[in-house]
Amino acid sequence: MGKVHGSLARAGKVKSQTPKVEPQEKKKTPKGRAKKRLQYTRRFVNVTMTGGKRKVRLFLLLASRILYITHEGTVAQKEVNIPRQE
Repeated sequence: MGKVHGSLARAGKVKSQTPKVEPQEKKKTPKGRAKKRLQYTRRFVNVTMTGGKRKVRLFLLLASRILYITHEGTVAQKEVNIPRQE
């Protein structure tokens, strides 16, 4: 058997130290079609621009210039035309 990090005598120490909090009552989450509808409105209808740049654009810029190693062992650069989304 492999070695264990630390002794098992202290296993579960943090969990036993944390105070017990009763779970709060939550509203029932929609299931099935209603959940998909909620996801659609959250992602595509109520689009709010958060602070910072979009991650998709950064990926497209990185993907437009791909460095790859050829069979001879030299590094070459390949231009890839990706349509920009504005």
